[in-house]
Amino acid sequence: MAGAALHTPDSQYLAAVDRAEEMARLQAQAQRRKSMLVYGPEGVGKTRLLLAFVERTPLALYVPRIRSPRDFMLSLLGEIHRLDKRQLRLPENAASLSTPSLKGIVKRALAVFPFMLVLDHLAGPSRVVTGIIKEFTDYGQRPVYFAARTPHMEDIGTLQPICADRSERLEVKNLSPSVAQEFARREAESAGLWASNLETVLHSLVDWSDGNPGSILQMLTMAQLQRYRMGDQIKAHVLYLDYRMGRRQ
Repeated sequence: MAGAALHTPDSQYLAAVDRAEEMARLQAQAQRRKSMLVYGPEGVGKTRLLLAFVERTPLALYVPRIRSPRDFMLSLLGEIHRLDKRQLRLPENAASLSTPSLKGIVKRALAVFPFMLVLDHLAGPSRVVTGIIKEFTDYGQRPVYFAARTPHMEDIGTLQPICADRSERLEVKNLSPSVAQEFARREAESAGLWASNLETVLHSLVDWSDGNPGSILQMLTMAQLQRYRMGDQIKAHVLYLDYRMGRRQ
């Protein structure tokens, strides 16, 4: 049994979980310069989908998590600097600037190129944050792609009008049993996980996770630990109980 961490590159991951339809919808929205809300349960793969989308979209600015208006603007400046280091000439001392100064720099930078914003892990943003997002996107004129667990007010706040139409909302669902089974098998093989009851365990993990890829990955990582082994077998039910109780390390 190997102790390697489970990790799948985004492109390989998307192929494994069959997210071609979701990616096609995001890319179509980008071509139309339209916004999109990506929502679904924790662990379903929203972040990996957005990261793969950013890889394919030259002018996409990715912000992993918005903790405060200042952090948001610093993240945007870092992304702008990553995409174009020559023409924009962003200040090297941005972290020491005041929040109003940062805001002005970001607005000027956004005016130079048709950047698109990709905002991940959006959860109950404050009115200040949503106000800044609206301002930076010209109140919906500049495309913004953001991820949340649900499309409801408590998750995305006053950003709802930006993606009010059903065509501007993309639900990322758990995997079908057959796709989830193949995904679990590939990940176990990639990590070098072996047990005499592995096939039975994989079926159980898919069932217990309801096809959620994040949950499958977490339980497969746990299955590598010695405390869930008995001889050449994995103690799947003990593992699952610990998973449900939050003992995941």
